[in-house]
Order: sequence, then C-alpha cells, then structure tokens
Amino acid sequence: MLSPRPARTLAVTLLLTVLGVLLPAGAAQAATGRTVQGGRLDWAIKSSFQSYVTGPIANGGWSLTGGAATAGGSRFRFHSATGSYAPATGDFTARFAGGVRFLGHKKSDGGHELDLTISRPTVRVTGGAGTLYADMVSKDRGSGRVTSAAQVPLATLGLSGIDMRGGSTPIALRNVPATLTAQGAKAFAGYYPAGTPLDPVSLSVDTVAPAGQPAATESPGKKPKTKREKSATAAGRFEDAAVDWGVRRTFREYVTGPVGKGKWTLADGARDGGALFRFPRGTGTYDPAKRTLDAEFAGSVRFTAADGLDLELSAVAVRIEAGRGTLLADVRGDGERREAVPLVTFPAKDFAPENGLAVLTEAPATLTGDGAKTFGALYRTGTAMDPVSLAVAVESGAELPALPDLGSDPDPSPEPSTAASADPAPAAASARSSTTAGAYLAAGGGAVLVAAAGAVHLFRRHRTARTGD
Repeated sequence: MLSPRPARTLAVTLLLTVLGVLLPAGAAQAATGRTVQGGRLDWAIKSSFQSYVTGPIANGGWSLTGGAATAGGSRFRFHSATGSYAPATGDFTARFAGGVRFLGHKKSDGGHELDLTISRPTVRVTGGAGTLYADMVSKDRGSGRVTSAAQVPLATLGLSGIDMRGGSTPIALRNVPATLTAQGAKAFAGYYPAGTPLDPVSLSVDTVAPAGQPAATESPGKKPKTKREKSATAAGRFEDAAVDWGVRRTFREYVTGPVGKGKWTLADGARDGGALFRFPRGTGTYDPAKRTLDAEFAGSVRFTAADGLDLELSAVAVRIEAGRGTLLADVRGDGERREAVPLVTFPAKDFAPENGLAVLTEAPATLTGDGAKTFGALYRTGTAMDPVSLAVAVESGAELPALPDLGSDPDPSPEPSTAASADPAPAAASARSSTTAGAYLAAGGGAVLVAAAGAVHLFRRHRTARTGD
C-alpha cells in the first residue's frame, strides 16, 4: 500500500496532468508573462469639471492631442496601449497615448487662468491595488505658476472584488471607480481636494505571448502590418504616402449621436484611427527643395444619418506650395457630385524630409468657402476643423507613422449605469457616485472569464466593424 503522503502526491500529479490536458492553452500558460500590445482607455476624468470648463463661469473648452478621441458620454479615448501582464500574479501595466487640454477663464492678455493638460495615462495594478498615472501640466489657481510633471499618481482605482489573475486576451476593466490622490490634487491645480471621486475608468487591451512562445489566442480583428513596396524618390516622384484627417470631431459626434443616429463607412482602403481617418497609398510628386507637394490618396468615407444626411468624401488630394497646404476631395451629397473641392487649408512651412520621411503632424486646419458649402449650414467659412497630419516616404524602406492602435473590441454588453457627480463648480468635492466595476479576463480561447460580483461574460472572437462612438 501507498503511504498517505505518496498517495496525495500521486493524486495531485494525476490531477495536474488531467488539468493540463483539459484546460485551454491560455490557462495552462497562466504563469507566462505577456505583453500588452494595442488597446484603449475611456475616461471622462470628471464630468462636472468638463461642465464647469465649458459653462458660463469658466467659458472655456477643451482640445485633444496625440490622436486622442471621444467615446460618447463625455469620455475621452486614449489609445495604443503598451505594457505587460503577469497572469500568475495579476500584475498589470498599460500605458496609453493621447491627451486632453482644458482652457478656461480667458484673460485680457489672451492667456487663461485655467490651463490643465492630462496626457499619456497609465494604469498599473500591483498586488491587487490599482493606480492611474498621467503626465500633468497645470497652472496654479492662485499664483498662476505653471508646473509640469511626468506620470503623476493621479487616481487610485477601486479593484475590490476583481481578480486579475489567469487572464489572456483581450483584458477589459469596465467602470472602475477612481479617487483623486493627494499628488493628483496638487497636479490638478487645487481645483479638487484629495479623496474627490473622479469618473470611472474603462479599458480594453490585447495581450500577446513573448517571442518564441505560442500565443494563447490571436487578437480578433487585428490586421497584420504590411509593407508596401517602397522606392527611392526619382524626379520628385514617390510611391508611399498617407494623409490623416478626422473632418471635425463635433461632426462625427453629431452623426453618431442621439440626433443623427447614423454612422460612417470607410471604403477603398481608408482606415479608422479613432479620432481620424487615414487615406493611404499616396502617389504624386514632391520637391524637397521647394517643399511642394501634389499628391492623391486612396480611400473614401461616407457619413449617413437619420435626418437624411448622406455625404461622401473620396479621391482625397493634398497640395502644398509656399508653406501653405490645401486638402481637396471629390464630394457627393444632396444628389450632386463635385470634383476636387478644396475643403480646408493648413500651414505647412516645415514640410522637409528627415530620416527618409517628410512629416506634418496635426497642422491646424481651417474650412474654406467651398468646404462650408459642402457642410451646408453647419459650419461657416473659417471654422476650425480637425487638424491634418501628412507623411510622405522619400527614401526606400521609410516607414509611415503607425495609426492609433485601439486593440480588439470585446463583445459589447450593457454597462452598469453611472451617476455623474453633480457639483456645480470644481471648488468643492461632490458626493461619491454609485458605480459598479467589472473585470473581464479571458483565459485561453475565451472559455473562462473572471468578473466582479460573480458576473460571467463571453467575448466574441471577432472584431466588430467600427462605425463611430
């Protein structure tokens, strides 16, 4: 007979062997560290602060930088997650790109008393405790002194009841409560005291196995990167270029919002970058000495809405001369088609090649008279539209800048309702809003999910076509 100890050892060994056969690959590899690659973080920061900034007292506004977008419900969407995840311990780090700048209380000299920028948010979970960090640039309310700090621990995250261990891809946290820290309160220029509830945080990221190890799952909808044939510039010609333009943020929100109840559709190679559309495969001529460009791009975008709106932009082109750029497109709408309509102009004084690329990043764009006609009565001539980004490869092998990587879309499910804090001004903290947090950790092929409050959800293993937020 076996003694009790060897018998227990044998039983455990047999159990582990059986589990190794039956469990999904992702669960069997739970001890393997994984890399975060692609994803988004949606956060309104504090809804009442947004209302205060844009309201009659501060009479200001906000703007997005670095490819950040909006995601409905006053939330800002940060993108292109990078970081790491340890399934065995649940330790997790995800860094996101993009930022938002708030301006309010304009002064006679053109400056603003309220000037706050929050960018590059990072979520870090260690030992079950979560913190959101961000780069902060703020102007003190009293002295007006501007301070800048990198990766300030801005908010603590309420992860009670959430087990971060054993997940694979995608990993999603939904409506996690956030509370302002003491360091965050200081970086927030004193508008709120430490302990103030902020808006809940939601994120979704893809993870991949390290090189040389099999991936448990592939990210649904992830398109492999392709390298188009590059050629050296000859006689001013090029074979690789792209232009990025989001038209106008408020126009996109109108189309997909409760009034428009519509969508946008991309075709012929155009791609969605969250806050912008990419029109690729540019061809034409570029003179690096004169810094002139004459380029045409592939792709189209069509906006449709319940109120009858049907507007398509295609055959996008860019002309640059004497430090000034114009973006043109064929326009179809209201039953007619117009070709090569100059939609916006933008400054392009520094469009010179460097390391094989001539790049223009987020150049401010202004609506032309012809562009105003394209949008009917929505916008006047001179209206600020979304910025234009442009890249032209002038040497063989030069890589165009990557689009924002939003990662895979987890299967959409009803989110718990959140009561936005209703403090009338940021001088005092509001009562804690009632929120529910959920963590969705896909193990292996999506067979096992760990969720707060015992809720179990399954992710579909495909990426839904995005038509706006």
